[in-house]
Amino acid sequence: MIGTKITRMLGIEYPIIGGTMMWISNADFVAAISNAGGLGILASAMYDSREAFADAIDRIREMTDKPFAVNINLFPAMRQMDNDIYMQVLEEKKVKIVETSGHSAPEELCRRFKQAGMTWIHKCVGVRYAQKVQDMGADIVTVVGYENGGATGKLDIGTLVLVPAVVDAVRIPIIGGGGVSDGRSLMAVLSLGAEAVIMGTRLLVTRECPIHDNLKNALIGASELDTTLIMRSLNATHRVWRNPAADNCADLEACGADFPEILGVVSGQRAKKMYDEGDLSEGILACGQGICFAREIVPVKTLFDRIMSQADEIRNKLHAA
Repeated sequence: MIGTKITRMLGIEYPIIGGTMMWISNADFVAAISNAGGLGILASAMYDSREAFADAIDRIREMTDKPFAVNINLFPAMRQMDNDIYMQVLEEKKVKIVETSGHSAPEELCRRFKQAGMTWIHKCVGVRYAQKVQDMGADIVTVVGYENGGATGKLDIGTLVLVPAVVDAVRIPIIGGGGVSDGRSLMAVLSLGAEAVIMGTRLLVTRECPIHDNLKNALIGASELDTTLIMRSLNATHRVWRNPAADNCADLEACGADFPEILGVVSGQRAKKMYDEGDLSEGILACGQGICFAREIVPVKTLFDRIMSQADEIRNKLHAA
């Protein structure tokens, strides 16, 4: 068993944090990740009413007695309601762990995290951002390297450099990610000084992940070359699975298309339709280079147990060397 500062802080069995994924990180999937020994994180931005959001938190608690977190997204275009409403529900439901992502959280939000006794995790893209939120009171910082799926930031720094750079620069524990898909990459990130890993892409190909089987089966055949970067022209670079929608977006950018035209291709509603209906050309899917290690659809619990078993084997092998 590998215990770390973060497993002890969060009360989780394994040092694995489930990456928050829009239209995917719903209550049932979050509970599956937490039940498997990691930390599931609910995507608040999926919910467009106080009642639906509160019901999702209740649903998680019906399905697990393990720790879970809720993400508050700080990009205004990526949420359904004002963050004050989401925060009110978190306070009412006495949620103990909150993750923020995007811009730095406003001082008022940070104060409310502390008053509510929450453990605050902030996800950012580099050293100076990690230092800033540390000074604002964050308990844990998450950083992901250039290999990751979804928003890559604009620094283009790989995991092997980014994680130890942030570890050296701050006093609080670090969650590291970008390409983490198995026990080898988990051990690599922990060896860089992180106290846990964040994993998103590999979780797409699990039994409980709420995306269409057509998409899961396509991802099983993907290689490390089957992702691409889009939306750099909008200063919002994302790594995504390469499909017709992603290629269409790249072509539009090359032609100097404006934001509304690009949004028509990459909108969340189109992605949701692909997840629900299985048309592989309909939308874009945030996907990291580590997708090449997903070769089988298994339950989350099976995946985590295999990852940790492989990690233990690596640790024992190194100790015996």
